[in-house]
Amino acid sequence: MAADEEDYMSDAFLNPLVDVRPGMPMVKRVKDSLRREALHKEKSVQNRQKSYKQHEQDHRDAALQSSLSSENKGFALLQKMGYQAGQGLGREGSGQVEPIPLNIKTDRGGIGMEEFKKRKAEEEMESFRKKVQVKQLMEKKSLEDFRDRKKTEREKRQTEGDLRKSQRACEQLDSQKGITVPKDIWYWPEVITDEAEHIEEESSSEGDEDEDEEELTPLDKLQYVTSYLRGVHFYCIWCGTAYNDEEDLSSNCPGDTAADHED
Repeated sequence: MAADEEDYMSDAFLNPLVDVRPGMPMVKRVKDSLRREALHKEKSVQNRQKSYKQHEQDHRDAALQSSLSSENKGFALLQKMGYQAGQGLGREGSGQVEPIPLNIKTDRGGIGMEEFKKRKAEEEMESFRKKVQVKQLMEKKSLEDFRDRKKTEREKRQTEGDLRKSQRACEQLDSQKGITVPKDIWYWPEVITDEAEHIEEESSSEGDEDEDEEELTPLDKLQYVTSYLRGVHFYCIWCGTAYNDEEDLSSNCPGDTAADHED
C-alpha cells in the first residue's frame, strides 16, 4: 500500500464517521455524538484539574484508613516484643490503642492561633451573657421600682383620704360636744376664714414646738387625729362607728390602723 493512500480501516478514518443507523434522524444522531464528545472532554478536564494537594489528601486518607502491616519496620519490632494488633501500649496493655490523630494545618495562622480564637470567642460569649444578665437585672429592678412607686402612691392617696375623713368626723363630733376650737388647726378640715387664720396665729404663737421642727406628714396627722377620735369620742373611722366606751371600742374594733380592718 502506498504511503499517500488512505487506510480505510484506521481510527483516523472511522472516528469522524457519524452513526448512520437506519431510522434515526440525522439531527438527533449529530446531537448525541456532540453530547458524548462534550461529556468525554469534561471528564478529561476534571481528571487533569485534580491538584497536587488533592492527590496528597487522597493518599493520606487512604494511608490512615489502612492499618500497619508487618512490613512496617516499627510495627515488626513491636510484634517481636510481644505486641499484638488491637492491644494497648505499655506493659499492662492499658495505654493508647489508636494512633495519635494527624491534624494538618491548612491556614496561615501561627502556632496557638486556634486556641487564641477559641479563647476569644469564649470571652465574647461570656461578655454577652453578662450583658444579658445585667439587662435582665435592670429590667427586673425597674419593674420592682415601678411597683414600689405605684404602691407608695396608692398608700399616700389612701392616707390622705383617711385623713380628710377623720378630720370631718373630728369636726362633727367636736361640734356635737360643744367644742368650737380644734385641738390643732389640722384636726378639722382646712377652712380659710378670718377665724381660722386667728386660730392658726394663736397656735403658732402659743405652741411649744420649735419653729425649725419638721412639718408633720399626712400619716403622722392621721395617727394623731384617729388617736384623738378613739380616746375622746370612742370613734373609729374605718369601722364608721361611735362606741359606747373604751371597753366597747377595744372589744369590737379590730385595731387602730387601716391594715387591721382589711379582710
